[in-house]
Amino acid sequence: MLLKAQEEVLITKEYVVSKVKENNYTIKISQQKVLMAKGDLNQTNAAFLPNITASHTGMATTNPLMAFGIKLNQEILTQNDFLPALLNDPSQIENYSTKIEILQPLVNLDGIYNRKAAKAKLNATELQSERTKDYMLLEVERVYMQLQLAYKTVSVLEKAKKTALENKRLADNGFSQGYLQKADVLAVEVRVLDIKNQLQNAKSNIANISNYLSVLMNDSSFSILKPTDSLTVNSNDQTAAKLSENRADILAMNFATEAYKQMNKADKMAFLPRLNAFGSYELHDDKIFQGNAKGYLFGAQLSWNVLEGSKRFGKKQKSKAEFEKSKIQQQQYIAQSQIELNKANRMLQDAKGSIELSKLALLQSEESLRIRTNRFKQGLEKTTDLLMAETQYSQKELEYYATVFQHNFALAYLQFLTKE
Repeated sequence: MLLKAQEEVLITKEYVVSKVKENNYTIKISQQKVLMAKGDLNQTNAAFLPNITASHTGMATTNPLMAFGIKLNQEILTQNDFLPALLNDPSQIENYSTKIEILQPLVNLDGIYNRKAAKAKLNATELQSERTKDYMLLEVERVYMQLQLAYKTVSVLEKAKKTALENKRLADNGFSQGYLQKADVLAVEVRVLDIKNQLQNAKSNIANISNYLSVLMNDSSFSILKPTDSLTVNSNDQTAAKLSENRADILAMNFATEAYKQMNKADKMAFLPRLNAFGSYELHDDKIFQGNAKGYLFGAQLSWNVLEGSKRFGKKQKSKAEFEKSKIQQQQYIAQSQIELNKANRMLQDAKGSIELSKLALLQSEESLRIRTNRFKQGLEKTTDLLMAETQYSQKELEYYATVFQHNFALAYLQFLTKE
């Protein structure tokens, strides 16, 4: 009833793929992670670019020392200002100063390695985003084939329902003519009700899969989707696949390890001194936003934080452990990926064998049903034997299409695992 209530929307796999690439939430989140990593990289420019600040400050004071200094800065000091009475008890004086300060890093070795770490992190994030897109396309492949399988299931059950209704008609005729007992008619009716129930569940499954596919496409209409193509065996020219170290997620692990390596180097370089140039330009006046008096200052500073408790030693120790941990995780990930690839290769080979077997079983059950149906029409076959043959044929047909799905997904999964 659910499928009848909503109009079916025909779709192609190409259409779904394009929508997922454009609108999928998971892909969009991964793209934002790339932008975040770019932001972290841009922050490391502070190790090379100047830090410039500007300020405008207003104040009033009667503090003797500050009042004398303000007059010096404003270049308004006179001979009378040296009188002891004025020096000790000056009148209130106002000062408005504009100051521009520049700090230019010259030698910042830990900043250099922090930038290298941020660059490696960005590369890793970009590759992870690419692999995320590959995974979502694999998910699209799987769900799209599930939708194809769901429609095949409905088609098989519709055909089974038609056969069961025909068998019921024959059983009713046989009962009216005295060839069959009421129990035989009831058995056929039970089969008809069972198929109707399975058919309703299959249609609900189509709605569920359609909704999930809509979520992948970020489509809020939640229409009942129907593929324009049917579920068939995909051609298999896939030879024994090997794990490539150029796969996006494996390369991402390499860059992640490199990032930890550079971070550890940065923590080591933090023990060395830093050399910075600095300068300032100041304007002073007793009126706001004026600057009749001006002056500048510049110089260079070599600073060395000799000991910061045990903080630096602990930080270096932690980054070293993180680097070693990353190397171990990288080796573990490659080993797990190889296991998964071996499993996928075997899964594909098993699926190929299962297709041939299920196809043969389907042909055999179809022939058995044909023979038993003809014999039933002649009154030479038991109702239970006919129902068993009809049930077996439907099951074998569903099993065949399920095997086709397993084969096609195994092939798609293998291509995902070997994609460079």
